[in-house]
Amino acid sequence: QLQFVESGGGLVQPGGSLRLSCAASGFTLDRYAIAWFRQAPGKEREGVACISYRDGTTSYVGSVKGRFTISRDNAKNTVYLQMNRLKPEDTAIYSCAGRLFDYCSAYRESEYEHWGQGTLVNVSE
Repeated sequence: QLQFVESGGGLVQPGGSLRLSCAASGFTLDRYAIAWFRQAPGKEREGVACISYRDGTTSYVGSVKGRFTISRDNAKNTVYLQMNRLKPEDTAIYSCAGRLFDYCSAYRESEYEHWGQGTLVNVSE
């Protein structure tokens, strides 16, 4: 089965850090732009970070810029999301997905594939 498997979520206090992993299963991710999306309770899913195919250009939504860092290790077939200075409003289920041969042009969910089950990040005291 072709999908991503996310891990690394958990409970963390405000101001803390977590590193999420997104591992590709059944395919190699070096031909894909990879984006992290999140869905908070009662809210729509939003794209928060993306790393492009080939040149590794990154982009972030404004609310996480300067706090989150997306990176990729093609040898390990894995993309990471380092999250620092976490806030309660970062609480959400985080999922990753891929878009073939893309340079992070947009966070249109319908154009991404191989979604995983997601990992829960809970930022609270």
